[in-house]
Amino acid sequence: MVKRTYEEINAKIRAGEAVVVTAEEVISMVREKGVEETAVTVDVVTTATFGPMCSSGVFFNLGHTKPRMKMSRVFLNGVEAYAGLAAVDAYLGATQVSETDPGNKAFPGEFNYGGGHVIEELVEGKEVLLEAVAYGTDCYPRKKLEKMIRLEDIPQAILFNPRNAYQNYNVAVNLSDRTLYTYMGILKPNMGNANYSTSGQLSPLFNDPFYRTIGMGTKIFLGGGVGYVSWYGTQHHPDVLRGENGVPLSPAGTLAVMGDLKQMSSRWLRGVSFLGYGASLMVGIGIPIPVLDEEMLKYTAVSDEEIFAPVVDYSEAYPQNLGETIGQVSYAQLKSGEITIGDRVVPTAPLSSYHGAREIAMILKEWIKNGEFLLTKPVFTLPLSGEKINFKGLA
Repeated sequence: MVKRTYEEINAKIRAGEAVVVTAEEVISMVREKGVEETAVTVDVVTTATFGPMCSSGVFFNLGHTKPRMKMSRVFLNGVEAYAGLAAVDAYLGATQVSETDPGNKAFPGEFNYGGGHVIEELVEGKEVLLEAVAYGTDCYPRKKLEKMIRLEDIPQAILFNPRNAYQNYNVAVNLSDRTLYTYMGILKPNMGNANYSTSGQLSPLFNDPFYRTIGMGTKIFLGGGVGYVSWYGTQHHPDVLRGENGVPLSPAGTLAVMGDLKQMSSRWLRGVSFLGYGASLMVGIGIPIPVLDEEMLKYTAVSDEEIFAPVVDYSEAYPQNLGETIGQVSYAQLKSGEITIGDRVVPTAPLSSYHGAREIAMILKEWIKNGEFLLTKPVFTLPLSGEKINFKGLA
């Protein structure tokens, strides 16, 4: 019977003796050797996802001016950041769009420049235009600032994403007779296509369906640097129907994550624009799963054939009746390029990058094998019940 602690696994990592595999690699190992034998060998399984995550953004401390200034409105390359914090603190949301960009009204066919693009450009080392205004006080008399800045000029920049790495998500289709422009991409009329946005068998919360190892303080790969899970994410909804393997059959758990933006890479933080919807940010996340016992290893061996997602009509069922679906399909079917719904064969396309997720899982694997990344035991794991979380929302 395999039993490991975080301390024992970290000792093996420090000694260069830890056996680390990706969530993709462990599937074939279990099929060949079985759960028990594989669990004896493997210490850590790396998971990853890389896709658009709208609930993302950056807290900035922009540094004091001379004379000092209490910024009441802040713009970075024309994109407004929320400044209702302290004197020179602001939060730039990934989906906030430029007030000067012609696509800011999300008109179909126009590019939307937004917070996600500003974040990518800052990480890339580019200059951006900082504009700030203030009403002026005795202690903060300055009223206006215009300055070109780089990320290195900003004292602190903290990527803080309230909702990332969704545990399962909808497959979006459109049953109406008109084209829909959504955050799930362009949906052709009469179920002309189906879009999805999860990396399947590599995705972190599919490999730890009951959140045994993921929670506050879990150390992760975030945007090319090191980050942490800081809380359960907004819209965390664990009380859903699950399959025999524990994997939810609809959107469930989410993560709030944070890390130092100055460590990160524009390879893994990419601004994106969705026609007719607006801007967002592609975020790369990798999470190590410690093989504490055979049960944990079994969860990490889940394959695309065993993971199912709900098909949702975005013309009617979303957002009014999100619980109503028109079927379930596996990620293996989705990744084949087409799914069958009733008597219709519908082409599929991912918004997330499986290739990118695979690369992140491999990078994290190498970090751990080389002793550059130790595992952290969470202060508490994600809540498994939503009893204390209000999901009622607004009428």
